[in-house]
Amino acid sequence: MADVVQYKLERMTTELDDLEKRRIFSRQEIAEIVKQRRKFEYRLKRPSPLKQDYLSYIDYEVSLDKLRVLRKKSLMRGGGDVKKNKKSVSDYAGVSRIIEIFRLATSRFKGDLELWFRYLEFCREKRNGHMKKVLAQVIRFHPKVPGIWIYAASWQFDHNLNAAAARALMQCGLRYCPTSEALWVEYLRMELTYFNKLSARRAALGEDVGTLVSDGQDPEDKQWRDENKELFMPIDGESEVFNGVDLKNEELKKQIDVFRERGMNTLQAVYESAVGALPSSFSLRTQFLEILEETNLTNSENMRNKILDDMKNEFSKDAAYWDWLAKYETAGRKSGQDVVSEVTPDRLRKAIEVYDEALKAVPSSTIFDLYIKFLMDTIGRNDSRLSDSSSNDIDLVSHVLMVFEKAQSTGCITEDLACQHVSFLLELGRLDDARSLAEKLCNAELSEAVNLWVLRLSIEMRRVTAPSKEDFSSVFDLLQKPLKKVDVIKAESLWLMGLKYFSNQKHYFEKLVDISFSSLIRHGGSDDGFSLSSAIVSFVLQKSGIQSARDMYKRFLALPRPGLAFYRNCIEMEMNIAPSAAGKVHLAEVRKLYDTALSTYDQDSSLWQDYHCMESKMGTSETAAAVQWRARKTLKGNATL
Repeated sequence: MADVVQYKLERMTTELDDLEKRRIFSRQEIAEIVKQRRKFEYRLKRPSPLKQDYLSYIDYEVSLDKLRVLRKKSLMRGGGDVKKNKKSVSDYAGVSRIIEIFRLATSRFKGDLELWFRYLEFCREKRNGHMKKVLAQVIRFHPKVPGIWIYAASWQFDHNLNAAAARALMQCGLRYCPTSEALWVEYLRMELTYFNKLSARRAALGEDVGTLVSDGQDPEDKQWRDENKELFMPIDGESEVFNGVDLKNEELKKQIDVFRERGMNTLQAVYESAVGALPSSFSLRTQFLEILEETNLTNSENMRNKILDDMKNEFSKDAAYWDWLAKYETAGRKSGQDVVSEVTPDRLRKAIEVYDEALKAVPSSTIFDLYIKFLMDTIGRNDSRLSDSSSNDIDLVSHVLMVFEKAQSTGCITEDLACQHVSFLLELGRLDDARSLAEKLCNAELSEAVNLWVLRLSIEMRRVTAPSKEDFSSVFDLLQKPLKKVDVIKAESLWLMGLKYFSNQKHYFEKLVDISFSSLIRHGGSDDGFSLSSAIVSFVLQKSGIQSARDMYKRFLALPRPGLAFYRNCIEMEMNIAPSAAGKVHLAEVRKLYDTALSTYDQDSSLWQDYHCMESKMGTSETAAAVQWRARKTLKGNATL
């Protein structure tokens, strides 16, 4: 290994001598360069060099080459010897070395696309003639990656100015990756860009319709003369000259229309092939439609209608299509405009008609959700009432309420839609309507909708500023209905709301505790996440102190499955109190909790680790060693304490 490294260093002598001779680097700096290169070369000669070894070497050489360029420019500005400013071996050796390191790195890490693209970017930046070779290598190793074909074609088209090679690359990529949307879209963009360049070239040569035919007149004078031609009288055959210009312009229009027609033919061909390869892709069609609207092609309106008809035939059962179509109408039948600052009444009516048609074609909760979201966004961007010149008003608020009622009547109401409906009524100040609607839905199809129950209870709680015993009783009767039906984990927000509301009402708080015992016996405790018993113990601790909290958690520990999360919370509570004056008493409680928890969860290594850590900090070396011995015996030596 040392011989190989020494051989590579000896091959650098010509470059290093040239750098010293041209006074770019001093002898001490060259010695440091050799030292760093020797270190990197030894790293690369290890049995298993890392990717970072190659990247560090590359970064060092790139920085060194940049410093060389800066110092060379500084010497040139200082008026040095002209012969020393000419190109020499040191000007090429740095880039060649970086290319070689990249080659070695990609040979070892062939599957690293990030490394390949970094290699390509370096070659593109330096323009050293290696780009084609590197592109061929990466395509050979990764023919199924669409981004590589797009990158190669883009380089051929934009930098190498070879449209034929770019077209061949894109078509070859489509054969390897026929299901890539990005490849189809970029291929179409490339072809239309090519036709646009041909048209621009004709315009630059003065052959476009908007330019003058060779008649020796200034363009501004010609434009003014055309606008005021009624002021001039044709003399001596001048009318024949004008007629000749018009005829020539007609011929140029036909020539320009050839490019537009060829562009449309290309778009149609690519569209048909792309749709055949990706028949279920909705985004592909929207991207093609966006490209069509950005270009000026022959019969573009017919092509647009064809794409829209195809989308309707293929995706009429998809809610996303109808939502896109409504926004498309809102934007004035223009793609790529998701947010419109102002919506005119005519466009809004068309969008509403689209959503109404969608409800007939696909009556689902998703359509209703998208419909309401669209109306809400429109209300947020505009006034609640939009009117046109004919004073034909659109009452968006009434329309939103009508859509909510239609969702309920068709059986498409969901918990989210119900909550939105009640919240919307509350925003309008219709408290009684919101209260009656929430009561109706909670007693019918959404009897187990937790968020709706939370909304209903919050209405009842806010309705009375100074609640009486009857008010507390009615709220409790309402609260216990979902608590007895819904699983503890799902009803987390309900339990926390009830515990907080009745924290100062001992009678109802005890009733909630009794309900919690029944629910935990039926569903069991949680090993992670929300722990109802922990929440109750926390409320008791804040209200009555540690002794009452300890009595309460002992009652919960007597249940069949208290849950690991409850054990951990109780241990944390006792640990927070242990540093106090009666720390020894609390430490004994902590040990009892750990022993009780480990009797059920003895295979939980993290619990053993916590126990050992606690004994190491708060106990003695003997107790910590005893816990470690028990853990190794129980986990059969697999514990790492």
